[in-house]
Amino acid sequence: MRRVADAVGITPMAIYTHYPGRDALLRALADAAFAELASKWARPSTDGDWASEIQDLLTSFLDFALGEPHLFGFLFVEMWEQGRRFPTDFAEGGSATFVQVVELVERGMRQGALRADDAAEVALSLTAHTQRLVQLYLSGAIDLPESEFRALCTRATGRILDGLRA
Repeated sequence: MRRVADAVGITPMAIYTHYPGRDALLRALADAAFAELASKWARPSTDGDWASEIQDLLTSFLDFALGEPHLFGFLFVEMWEQGRRFPTDFAEGGSATFVQVVELVERGMRQGALRADDAAEVALSLTAHTQRLVQLYLSGAIDLPESEFRALCTRATGRILDGLRA
């Protein structure tokens, strides 16, 4: 808490007037970051094609993850006491970003493009796969230029979607 206070130019006690401790502060930061991401990712569809929207969401996610790798690590990789856990914290809209993927999957199922399944688990399969690819890329385990890495993610997502089609 002292380092945070020093970084923002306030006293450590000032932080405690708003947050009872480290986990509360981290949760507030995570909630704010997820809300900001969700608002950036919430775009009305231009053509109603759910598969194109999933690819657009993938592009937006990669823009975020590769553009802000430390924030990506905090939000999607690091686990801390108050961090979100699947499925409990994701039920009933517990993650504004995950909800968008679930809604797209549900629409694909309603339209008959995807076979009927548990939409949250399908969304988890899509997101977890991409998140892990990003982790490998950021750690240097995937040695490709960024443009080729993005193309790899697009192909990989397409393969997963092909396996889920009705």
